[in-house]
Amino acid sequence: MEIKKLGNTSVSISELSLGAMALSLITKPPELQAIETIHRGLDFGINLIDTADSYCRDESDKHDNERLIRKALQQYNGDTSNVFIVTKGGYTRSGGNWILNGNPDHLRQTIRESFEALGGDKPIDMWLHHRPDPNYTIERSLTPAKEAVKEGIIRFVGLSNYSVEEIKRAREVVEIVAIQNQFNPWYRHPEFDGVLKYCEQEGLTFMASSPFGGIKGARRTSPLENLSVFTQIAEEKGISIYNLMLAWLRTKSPIIVPIIGASKPASVEASVNALTIKLSSEEVNRLDRSVPFNHLKEKLKLIKKQLKQLIK
Repeated sequence: MEIKKLGNTSVSISELSLGAMALSLITKPPELQAIETIHRGLDFGINLIDTADSYCRDESDKHDNERLIRKALQQYNGDTSNVFIVTKGGYTRSGGNWILNGNPDHLRQTIRESFEALGGDKPIDMWLHHRPDPNYTIERSLTPAKEAVKEGIIRFVGLSNYSVEEIKRAREVVEIVAIQNQFNPWYRHPEFDGVLKYCEQEGLTFMASSPFGGIKGARRTSPLENLSVFTQIAEEKGISIYNLMLAWLRTKSPIIVPIIGASKPASVEASVNALTIKLSSEEVNRLDRSVPFNHLKEKLKLIKKQLKQLIK
């Protein structure tokens, strides 16, 4: 497992991150299987684990995923001193729904709850604001994170689902070391909206979420079977289409750390196998051309979003 540096820090992180969300949702596996899944990731050298306060069934078991990770680390037989946990805040789960909540009072409270859920004996390794809430300014929503850094509750701060302009505003409030945005064949925005390029220029780690699908099952609108070129090249190389997606994603930039979601140990092993796959420039070009990005359409969406933020 290759080791990278987290942003401009001296912290060492693995080239893959284990996304633990599926281990705590309503369809979650038995706890023993969930813990074995986390342990399998650690066995392979993955030391970066991604979670959130809202990775749970609903508000009744808020912070469940963080508590699960803490338990898995306590039960692991190997060394866990270098494990780096990334958690997020900014959503509530009333009725099992995903509801934005950028209220600084809420964020101030959930940061402390995450701190306790993860053990309460050391600062949260990295806390990410899950997504900007149009009801609150970025400056207000990030003030609790800035306070928590000063108090020693948070070590590093990152952002999730932020645009370049939003990242710049956030950096005026608190130091940022990583960005976590969705990136996959169905959602190539980071390549074209400036976020990936900005992260490269500024030395920020880019954590690519949902590498196999997308938020709210985005690939339902473009079934896996429609990725004919991906399927063809995967067959030519004798690998799974999922491994090819990871290999393709990793060609986009050395700062990218894909977040692999898993609910069973075998899934972790399958994703780790993708690290050995090499793609030629011709293969990458074929894959790129097969999943075109509509620049004009997406640029209009971005402009509309920015206008709404200005109005508020």
